[in-house]
Amino acid sequence: MKMVPISPNVSARMQEKRRKILECALELFAEQGYDNTPVKDIIDKSGFGTGTFYKYFNNREDVLQTLLSEFLDQIIDRVNEYFAREKDLYLRFVGAKLVILEVFIQNQKMAGIYSRVTGISSESIRECIMEFEERFIQFTSKNIQFGIKQGVFREVPAVPLAHSVLAVIKHMIFKWTVLKDISTKEMLNMTTIILEIMAVSLVVKNNPQEP
Repeated sequence: MKMVPISPNVSARMQEKRRKILECALELFAEQGYDNTPVKDIIDKSGFGTGTFYKYFNNREDVLQTLLSEFLDQIIDRVNEYFAREKDLYLRFVGAKLVILEVFIQNQKMAGIYSRVTGISSESIRECIMEFEERFIQFTSKNIQFGIKQGVFREVPAVPLAHSVLAVIKHMIFKWTVLKDISTKEMLNMTTIILEIMAVSLVVKNNPQEP
């Protein structure tokens, strides 16, 4: 049976509906919390029918996973854009993490959702968070390994260091979005200091890129 191709207009409308569902879920997760937002609330806020929601997503966890995945894609795209401009590997180590924090700042609702759902005991949510963080760690460790191969960074275990970088970012985001005991400026300043200390200890002595 010959498949009838989907017209560009129909495809655009489908993407628009999917995007609206995600935007409504983002608003509700930020306002009510993930645990307190049933699928029905997302459907009601979107204005679409139940069938439309399940056409694009299997359940609430699927929506959260999509939001996290797209958010990480945005982070990686921005870091790659930064890497295209900055070639100094020492500056990259610190600067790339500040670019990541800038993405969190520009997406404060998503930052808050990420910080809050990390502690949820649900197995499906843990899987969402683990997938998000595993992609982050792979991306970060790959860039550390590149610096080692170039002779700029010392021979260190890249994956544990990537975990440490993630831990610093998570802690600062949590203090900023959930505890609200530091300002945006304080978050950036404190993170910069910690990352610069890590970077100085990472750089090979007498390397041309050593600060």
